[in-house]
Amino acid sequence: MERAYSGDEPRGLLTGDELLRMPWLNPCELVGGRVIRMTPTNPTHGRIEVNVAAALRSFARSRNLGVVMAGEVGVFTSRDPDTVRAPDVLFLSHERDAARTRQDGFLDVAPEIVVEILSPTDRPVEVQRKLREYFAAGVRVVWVVDPAERAVGVHDTHGEPRRFAAGDVLCGGTVLPGLELPVDEVFE
Repeated sequence: MERAYSGDEPRGLLTGDELLRMPWLNPCELVGGRVIRMTPTNPTHGRIEVNVAAALRSFARSRNLGVVMAGEVGVFTSRDPDTVRAPDVLFLSHERDAARTRQDGFLDVAPEIVVEILSPTDRPVEVQRKLREYFAAGVRVVWVVDPAERAVGVHDTHGEPRRFAAGDVLCGGTVLPGLELPVDEVFE
């Protein structure tokens, strides 16, 4: 059953499916059933997003490994109450893509790689919360791109994050073996 709303902001807890039917709320995420509004990204953020997405897509496509999505695609990280996160870029293998239970709506399977590009207003506690959610949902690797520091933190389920800066090369690890992306190209 669809809910009717008299104003721009919904009241009470929403499901991911209800959020999908409210495009006027974008950009936003759904956290524990509550809408969290986000500001549009700035040009630096947009450029970094394109650079990372293009590099991942080119690599994944050349080896027929899966799909790359960008533009804050909704990903369920938990249900009841629903949480739908909007990573900047993601990689989804063909295997996981085939496991989706539906082709419309937000992703109901975890991508293998998520890329989050920090905004000036991102708080470390919220970034850590997102990391925990992604890993609990089944994401294997998260790249946290910091435009202010011109660095990338690589987080996985195996331990301490690794930091890559100018002159370093990001690798695809076990998820995208053979991928090499110079950090300098992320910030071109």
